[in-house]
Amino acid sequence: MDKKKQKRRRRAFSPEFKAEAVRLCRVGDRTISQVAVDLDLTETALREWVKRAEIDAGKGPPEALTTSEREELARLRRDNKRLTQERDILKAAATFFAKESE
Repeated sequence: MDKKKQKRRRRAFSPEFKAEAVRLCRVGDRTISQVAVDLDLTETALREWVKRAEIDAGKGPPEALTTSEREELARLRRDNKRLTQERDILKAAATFFAKESE
């Protein structure tokens, strides 16, 4: 199979590594494609890191969420899901005990 078409194993990168990769792209002496090849990254991932860094720096579109806002939104959605499940359990229990006392 061609090296370009092989499926890559998912890797995790530290925030420091991502910040350094973004800095290399911003220096301007190499393209994002070149930096991606040099660091053995996918160009798509690196472009996303650059875009996310711009949004976090306040240079993105007004409707774009910063990383901290995205994290807060994810946390609030988890909390909402848990609370909804708890409410549903309590409703079922209340219905059960109401029928039992009749």
